[in-house]
Amino acid sequence: MNRRQLLGAALPLLAAPRLLRAQSAGGPIQITDVAGRKVTLPRQPKRIALTQARHILAMGLLHPDPVSLITGWGYDLRQMNPPDYATVRARFPQADSIPVIVHDQADGLSLETLIAGQPDVLILGRGGARAQNEEVAERVAALGIPTVVIDFFIDPMSNTQRSMAILGQILGREDRAAAFDAFYMEKRNVIARRLEGLGDARPKVMLHAHAGGTPCCSSPGRGAYDSMITFAGGHNIGADVLPGAVGQLALEYLVTQDPKIYVATGGPFGERGGIPLGRGVQKEKAERALVDVIKRTRLDILSCVKAGRAHAIWHGFNDTPAHIIMLEALARWFHPDRCGDLDPAATMAALNSQFLAIPMEGAHWADLPPGTAF
Repeated sequence: MNRRQLLGAALPLLAAPRLLRAQSAGGPIQITDVAGRKVTLPRQPKRIALTQARHILAMGLLHPDPVSLITGWGYDLRQMNPPDYATVRARFPQADSIPVIVHDQADGLSLETLIAGQPDVLILGRGGARAQNEEVAERVAALGIPTVVIDFFIDPMSNTQRSMAILGQILGREDRAAAFDAFYMEKRNVIARRLEGLGDARPKVMLHAHAGGTPCCSSPGRGAYDSMITFAGGHNIGADVLPGAVGQLALEYLVTQDPKIYVATGGPFGERGGIPLGRGVQKEKAERALVDVIKRTRLDILSCVKAGRAHAIWHGFNDTPAHIIMLEALARWFHPDRCGDLDPAATMAALNSQFLAIPMEGAHWADLPPGTAF
């Protein structure tokens, strides 16, 4: 059966129970998502599907047991961040029994599996081609399943607040969303105030994505990281030459640009030659890997590295509201005179104690060990 035939067959099966549930529940919920779409949810959702499983971490900022609401999700968290998935599974064992509705972005959404879970709403992550997202939303809406788009990845500096407010509406936890917003904006505003009057005094920054795990040197162009670097008072040299969200920078270009700060990103695949960062990682291991990657990729010829201005940050900060931690770390590295007293560790501890049902543990950033010489 093709997808068009599936739509026709599924509609009569879904319409009657959905109408009954809507009539027996409270009033409808009106949402304007980050794509500007106005969506009506017939009632407070009790069953939620996620095209990107990693959004469970954002839901965990607001709900004590977000996994209990999930009827289907993507395979991305297991595939891209096994340590965080292991923690989710340890805290919420039912995670392993949740059906996978998106195994691979190339294969797309499994409508059959989605329908079987009878979700009240499908949450889409903004990404890829906008037309592709709209096509999925229309197809699923035809089945009687509302879709809502959120975003912590494409334009996190603009869409994080709105996305968390949307999750608050969907989860019926607007108060928790408002509390998180107050926390998040207090931290952002401190950075913004510290950097007032900065003007053109922005150090050139080389952000080396997946350092050591991919050919040197992958860098963001005008993607998510570019906006974070700019907000934190830096100038992303990748954005000057890369036309897309990401691309490769030649070593010769880096030498010519002479960046003042080097920042590598790492994550759970450090054993493949990159820098281990994130859950379960000790700071000393990350520091040693940072030194090794710099040497292997010949980046020890950069003056900023020789001067000790080289650091590493968890790559996963590019798709989570917890990126406020990264913003503090970047601002501290870029402008120690203005932001040297910012405390990302304290911010992470506060997120864990005040909000996160799935705490952040382990080293999520690292510096060159003291006394390192190249």
